[in-house]
Amino acid sequence: MSADRPTLPPVRLHSDAELARDALSAPLFARAAQLARWAEPGVPVGVGGELLQEQLAGAVDHLGLAGDEDGAGYAAEAWQLAVDTGLVEIEEDEENAAADGEDAEGPGDAVAGTATPGEELSLLTSGSPQDILDIWLGGMETVLADAVAPDLSDIADQLAEGGELDLDAIDWNPEEEAELLDGILGNLYLLTALNEDPEQAVPLPALAASMIVPDDMDEPTDDILEEVSEAMMRLDDQFRVLEPIGLVAYRPVDEALIEELDENGATTRAAEPLEDEDVSRYGMVRLTPLGVYAVRARMLDAGVDAPAVGDLTDKGADVLLDALPGYPEPLAQAESEQWLAARTPVDAARDLLSAARGDDEDGPLRRLACQQTLSLAGPEAEPALREVLDDRQLGGLARVWLAERGATAVPEPSQDMIFWLTVDTIAAQLGAAEAADESADELRALVEGLVGRHNGFFETAWRVDHPATADVLEAMGRLHPDKKTAKEARKAAFKARSRQKG
Repeated sequence: MSADRPTLPPVRLHSDAELARDALSAPLFARAAQLARWAEPGVPVGVGGELLQEQLAGAVDHLGLAGDEDGAGYAAEAWQLAVDTGLVEIEEDEENAAADGEDAEGPGDAVAGTATPGEELSLLTSGSPQDILDIWLGGMETVLADAVAPDLSDIADQLAEGGELDLDAIDWNPEEEAELLDGILGNLYLLTALNEDPEQAVPLPALAASMIVPDDMDEPTDDILEEVSEAMMRLDDQFRVLEPIGLVAYRPVDEALIEELDENGATTRAAEPLEDEDVSRYGMVRLTPLGVYAVRARMLDAGVDAPAVGDLTDKGADVLLDALPGYPEPLAQAESEQWLAARTPVDAARDLLSAARGDDEDGPLRRLACQQTLSLAGPEAEPALREVLDDRQLGGLARVWLAERGATAVPEPSQDMIFWLTVDTIAAQLGAAEAADESADELRALVEGLVGRHNGFFETAWRVDHPATADVLEAMGRLHPDKKTAKEARKAAFKARSRQKG
């Protein structure tokens, strides 16, 4: 496989319009927009732009949260997001703040300025989907920062006691917390990309373990299990913060289970095997389509190659064929369909066939990707396939394509072409299996079938003028279950190697 192929599998993104609708309907972002419109007449605010007590009560009423015991907290969070994203703007009034501060009963009563709708608010209705997503992404970053912030009650206790802020005493390392959450989101992104069902949630213990348990550890120690349990509890808090902005869909850890962990000890409970019905009690999480978009955007900003289906639509056939072998099959098909849709069938086929040529190591994989992509092309591509019937490298796959569509007047291939195509096909399958880290079962069946269909296969195969002939025959010797046949394959590989050297 080429070194410049993506290190991450591609993801299938929803359209910008769909993602923008998801952003606007995310509970926290929707409340922030509601409060920004509510601020139209001008709302007095305190230092830092926070709502004063009277205005906070009004915000709670406006959001319809008056009967919710957490209503004030939800309103305050939504207002802060509106401030952070520019949905509201703060005009400071130092003179008013000083005058009011003399008569204020508490910090929640001191007027320091006035909040009005910001320029960004109009973009939510008149801007493009990308405008909306840009504003949402800015808000998402502030929520991510909140998710890794320490417990404010611990800090308040420290300051109330007259001491200095000691981050070690509250067991909080900002860099470690941010790194853990970034790693967790990265793992969720990878699982989403590889999973045929993007809506399948991941159990929280498995997600925590993916960041903590060493790959080479067969049985986690009690200390490691303790770390996993502690990470689970931190992630539970963090995902509860991240869900309202629309980044994840989260089923929290069962409150009764948290009490069990506190009473019986995290290590003991985490070491017990999980029954199917227990798994969801430990928390279940997945990235939403908006979350996939957001995590990918952060990866791109960090310089990570994070492809998405459709990225190759405007690229040449050589780029497409080089990338497709590294894609999961459903996404490879989706990428190919979009690439083909942007071209006429005959032009697309000519470009693909031209890019598939080559005696280099990746040539067989390119031709396999070409064959798979052409299988999606319409009958209008036929002239391009007929043009390469006499081509040593492409004539075999062209005949396969034409035969599958019932084309007439297709000349029979020579024996040399049949054997060359056979070696090329096995070389491609070997490369694809290695790239995907797959088992040899399917390859073993392919080898058995090929040998079974051709009498004296190895007597002819070692003479095939293909750069991968010797490697293919050696692999066939390893894969074929019949000892006698495997020995014949190894002897043929030796002859092919000697022929190449000669």
